[in-house]
Formats: sequence, structure tokens, C-alpha cells
Amino acid sequence: MIQLYTWATPNGKKVSIMLEEVELPYEVHPINITKGDQLKPEYVAINPNNIIPAIIDSDGPDGKPLKLFESGAILMYLAEK
Repeated sequence: MIQLYTWATPNGKKVSIMLEEVELPYEVHPINITKGDQLKPEYVAINPNNIIPAIIDSDGPDGKPLKLFESGAILMYLAEK
């Protein structure tokens, strides 16, 4: 299962659209950037750049969890998956 950390911005929506198109199961975790959620330590542990979107794929390469951020990198990863 992919955990998607995002907000309703153009970059955040790109990943949601891709996940729907490739029909991978995912769960959304809203990161309210207007309230500073992207600066909270638990989110910075996922994405040290503290921007959205980010994902955690619990079934990453070799079956190990993978944290990934930056919409372009996420889109390429999902396309290859």
C-alpha cells in the first residue's frame, strides 16, 4: 500500500491522478500547507525538503519500505512500478 502525503496543489494532484490511472492502492494523508503541517517533525522525517507531495511505498524495492518525494521522481517511480 502506498501512503500519499499531499495537499490540493497542482503538484499534489499529479500524484493522485497517476495513482488512480495505474490503479495502485493508496491512502491519502493530508498535509495542510496553510497550517504548516509540512514543517512538523513527523513529515520532515519523510521529506526533509518539507514540501508536498511525498509517498511511502510499503512494498518498495526488495520488499522494503521506500520514502520518495518530489512529484517528478514519484511519477517516474509509479510508472516503472
